[in-house]
Amino acid sequence: MAFSNSYRMGGIFLFFIFLLSTLDIRATNANIPSTLDGPFEPETVPYDASLRGNAVDIPDTDPLVRRRVTGFEPEQLSVSLSFNHDSIWITWITGEFQIGDNIKPLDPKTVASFVRYGTSRTNLNHEATGHSLVYDQLYPFEGLQNYTSGIIHHVRLTGLEPNNKYYYQCGDPSIPAMSDVYYFKTLPASGPQSYPKRIAIVGDLGLTYNTTGTINHMSSNEPDLVLLVGDVTYANLYLTNGTGSDCYSCSFSKTPIHETYQPRWDYWGRFMQNLVSRVPIMVVEGNHEIEAQAGNQTFVAYSSRFAFPSEESGSLSSFYYSFNAGGIHFIMLGAYISYDKSGHQYKWLEKDLANVDRSVTPWLVATWHPPWYSSYSSHYREAECMRVEMEALLYSYGVDIVFNGHVHAYERSNRVFNYTLDPCGPVHITIGDGGNLEKMAITHADEPDNCPEPSSTPDPYMGGFCATNFTSGPAAGKFCWDRQPDYSAFRESSFGHGILEVKNETWALWTWHRNQDSNNKVGDQIYIVRQPDKCPFHGTPQPKPLLASS
Repeated sequence: MAFSNSYRMGGIFLFFIFLLSTLDIRATNANIPSTLDGPFEPETVPYDASLRGNAVDIPDTDPLVRRRVTGFEPEQLSVSLSFNHDSIWITWITGEFQIGDNIKPLDPKTVASFVRYGTSRTNLNHEATGHSLVYDQLYPFEGLQNYTSGIIHHVRLTGLEPNNKYYYQCGDPSIPAMSDVYYFKTLPASGPQSYPKRIAIVGDLGLTYNTTGTINHMSSNEPDLVLLVGDVTYANLYLTNGTGSDCYSCSFSKTPIHETYQPRWDYWGRFMQNLVSRVPIMVVEGNHEIEAQAGNQTFVAYSSRFAFPSEESGSLSSFYYSFNAGGIHFIMLGAYISYDKSGHQYKWLEKDLANVDRSVTPWLVATWHPPWYSSYSSHYREAECMRVEMEALLYSYGVDIVFNGHVHAYERSNRVFNYTLDPCGPVHITIGDGGNLEKMAITHADEPDNCPEPSSTPDPYMGGFCATNFTSGPAAGKFCWDRQPDYSAFRESSFGHGILEVKNETWALWTWHRNQDSNNKVGDQIYIVRQPDKCPFHGTPQPKPLLASS
């Protein structure tokens, strides 16, 4: 009986601490709205053309992207997560890429994949080995240049402690060709009161001088993790001879295949190394990673250059996987492969969701590239078939937040499910405003003459046509709303990035930072609040009338 009373008092004490923390959040940030105050009246910040400037890609002569190593010394270092805190992937490249008519791929077997690491810079007392590969981008057309990469190395470190700084050095000690000593910090162990301090979310980065502003601003916020929600380098805005454009189809309409200039990937890796050699980056594919080549191969650079916890999360594909970051379970989904209910990805998603223990990882966050809820004309309802297939499943398991890119602007939704305001639906955030060479999205589908023709909306790589006129609700009989949709809480066209700060198992602070602002000014900010008592999950949602026919 004494043990029982002690256990009960301990539980009461923990609940009291949690209650105090929640009250403290509300009191300290009384001026910051929360989703409990919603749904909000739709708000649009007018586009300021003076902030756009000229989107200029960083040239290969800029020191930011020049090769700074010799021989087989490692470059383009990056860190990415495994499924849990106790494992990390280290990735780097050795040797130089080749581009031209007569290329000869390097032999990965000639250079070892070796990492020394430890908790002291002067005592790297652990060792790990991994695997390496080389990829080619080949075009069977006269006049187009072929590409072969340097040797890409992936090494997984295991047995790591949570919230701990580790130092590492990678390369091949037998040549010798080892890197300098770098460091990273592991994430917290999973638990309902255990979270990274700041998670940066960014999309559609590219490699422009706008990108440098985004990355510098984001780095100053000192994130513990970076999520890149697709469209990485925009190498496919270039011909193989290095000629680029902000609109490929406009400038190069007669090319026999959609070309890419693969060295842009190497430039991007060099530019990003300063950040991602110490802060883990997790990436999901976007349409600019398709990069078709000979033999109908696609996504080769994307799948080769990044390490993914696919196998660790039960997925055998680099297009979809999951991982834990403290008390958050992240699900990364692929929009450009099969998402049908009968397909491998959907079946994997069902299993992954069923295995989530919300008492350990209370927060459930999903990410893929093209948004389901965007009111911009650009890519309007392009991913409707994916939404029809997957939305009910994600809703039934209580997904809290969805992050997307693709549309080059910022938009935050009210809680929504099936185009209906729903207090148990996720908040959808489109953050495709990382700074790429393509134009900023500035027109809205609900404005006069800006509603796209329905037949123009499907993406050929996503398959199917599902976006037809709404059958009920305020937009019944129409393809677009005639005012900002109710599901759209806030939208603005500006470059920037977002920071997610999960405070406890029910409260998280979301902040959108615009590139033109100082660190102490925000473009959008809200507390996203979970209500597990009012929104049970792990079940099937009650049938609701579809607002859009499929």
